[in-house]
Amino acid sequence: MSNLPDEAFRDTIGTIDEGGNRKFIFPKKPSGKFYDYRKIVSYVLLAILVANPFIKINGNQFMMFNVMERRFNIFGFPFWPQDFYLFVISMLVGVVFVILFTVVFGRIFCGWICPQTIFLEMVFRRIEYWIDGDRGSQARLARQEWNAEKIKKRLFKWTVFFLISFGIANVFLAYLVGSDQLFLMMEQGPVKQASNFIALLIFTSVFYFVFVWFREQVCIIACPYGRLQGVLLDNKSINVAYDFVRGEKEEGRAKFNKKEDRALTGKGDCIDCLQCVHVCPMGIDIRNGTQLECTNCTACIDECDHIMESIGLPKGLIRYASEDEITKKEPFRFTNRMKGYTAVLFILLSVFVGMLFLRTNVEAIILRLPGQLFQHKGDKISNVYTYKIVNKTMNDYNDIHFELIDQKGEIKNVGNTHFKIKREETAQGTLFIEINEAILESDKTTVKIGVYNGNELLETTKTNFLGPRSFN
Repeated sequence: MSNLPDEAFRDTIGTIDEGGNRKFIFPKKPSGKFYDYRKIVSYVLLAILVANPFIKINGNQFMMFNVMERRFNIFGFPFWPQDFYLFVISMLVGVVFVILFTVVFGRIFCGWICPQTIFLEMVFRRIEYWIDGDRGSQARLARQEWNAEKIKKRLFKWTVFFLISFGIANVFLAYLVGSDQLFLMMEQGPVKQASNFIALLIFTSVFYFVFVWFREQVCIIACPYGRLQGVLLDNKSINVAYDFVRGEKEEGRAKFNKKEDRALTGKGDCIDCLQCVHVCPMGIDIRNGTQLECTNCTACIDECDHIMESIGLPKGLIRYASEDEITKKEPFRFTNRMKGYTAVLFILLSVFVGMLFLRTNVEAIILRLPGQLFQHKGDKISNVYTYKIVNKTMNDYNDIHFELIDQKGEIKNVGNTHFKIKREETAQGTLFIEINEAILESDKTTVKIGVYNGNELLETTKTNFLGPRSFN
């Protein structure tokens, strides 16, 4: 190709000018088939995102990530500190899924699913288009002196942005501390709930800063995913790509002239209108190829299709395609690399589902008291233990007691033999296990203990029982 662009664009990013200063982007308001699809996907995801912390299944919040109390709910399943291995595996499943999705479809997650992109493009920018106007109006307003019109628009926009940021912060706080705690803070007021209210103000400030000023810089500077795609993508990955073979041809790009036949002149189908650059929310030129800043938002596809349609050329100059499809006309195929990630994902999912089925609603830990030896009580040997029982459910258990399952003996609980455990609470205490010396076969015997609520077996656990070394 004679007019392929050089690689100088990789030395800078679209949001920084030649002097190293922040260059604010005023993208053209997108429209088209893909943008309509994105709006549907975005608003469905927004509804799910907002509703998740307020939906309850069997009394459990649908989604909660209470880091301070180490309590997590995922799809209504409660995960306690004792279930942390399940939480880790679920996060690994998510990471491998995103990696597989990136290897196959590039950075489509960023453009279609990422909350940062959805809020910025489908909420804040749409409000900005409504208040400030399209690309040209926004650029003129930014250069305009601070007169009454500009002050009015800025104050109105910033107020709306603050209220939305405050709303997002409330939802975010509901994920972290629970919706019940959020409603309690609303009921009791900021004084009695000072810590939660301060957290709410901090979250509001962060979201306001991100969506008013930092914006696309989050994707470029703060988010590591853009850098990961450079490692994960290859020539087989499907991306938002410019068909440089068709766009450049033998003579390169050229402005449109309706009197000439571009097929005869050897000029490419790209008419260098720069509309794909103007509509890009990251300020890049997609014709330079795959770039760190590109979030695969498809705005350039819609805009280019509009231009191609208006000048009578085929659509798809910018489209979802792999490098090999453009250069070699090879159709997409599932590579061995993709199969490998799929296999890993399937294994992790299988392990996760299996562990979910094996997970119990009540977890009991019974351990011998450190430093204590066995005791003789007539013809019986006694060991002292500490126990801890975790009730992971939303049900109260009113008749908890212990029984030996595979040994003949007696369990004596210090205090009440039968006791209660309220929902999502723990109980701990001390107990003695007594076994007739005559039936002990060694100085160390494994005993199996059942935790019952009435006649219902909730959990079984094992512990060691020590006895004398020699027996009669």
